[in-house]
Amino acid sequence: MKFSKYKVDKMFRLGYKLAFETKTKKKAWDDIFALWYCSATCGHKRSQFYLATCYDHGYGTEKNIELAFKWFLKAAKQGHMESQYNIGFFYAEGEYVNQDYKKAVHWFSLSAAQGDTEAQRDLGYSYFYGQGVKKDDKKAVEWYKKAATKNDEKAFYNLGLCYKYGDGVKQSNRWAKHFFTKAFEYGHRKAKGQLKKLQ
Repeated sequence: MKFSKYKVDKMFRLGYKLAFETKTKKKAWDDIFALWYCSATCGHKRSQFYLATCYDHGYGTEKNIELAFKWFLKAAKQGHMESQYNIGFFYAEGEYVNQDYKKAVHWFSLSAAQGDTEAQRDLGYSYFYGQGVKKDDKKAVEWYKKAATKNDEKAFYNLGLCYKYGDGVKQSNRWAKHFFTKAFEYGHRKAKGQLKKLQ
């Protein structure tokens, strides 16, 4: 059955409304899943992402990592930012697929270029440890800083470490303290210990 672009988008939006914009505690996941499945199979990339999330967490369907990966990949290939990050994460962790840092970096890079905070931070991590890409502390710092502009606690913490040890930047206890303080403010559990060591 062929649906118009308008109808497909309407199905997505109805599913989204039921999932995120209704006050009821018990969500109608069976209906939400059906709506997103229908629009996802018609090529709607945001539906593909949310359908993958349903399979990933078992919302309105059986939990199925294989199908989660399949739908994340479909959305990622259409340029969906969060899906690109998720595919990178699958490869970085070796979840469902064989661990492949080069593929992880490929997908992190696409997502990071679109501004995804987690992708920017994890791309920095990839450069710092030379996973899937040539080790480059300066590039790691660049990506950490991009993620830090969105108040990412892990990026703040990683920058604190970079300044503490002078990795990719000039060593500076003052800047290390600044970033560890930021990390602590945003809830990073290890930041407090680092601040104590710097006193």
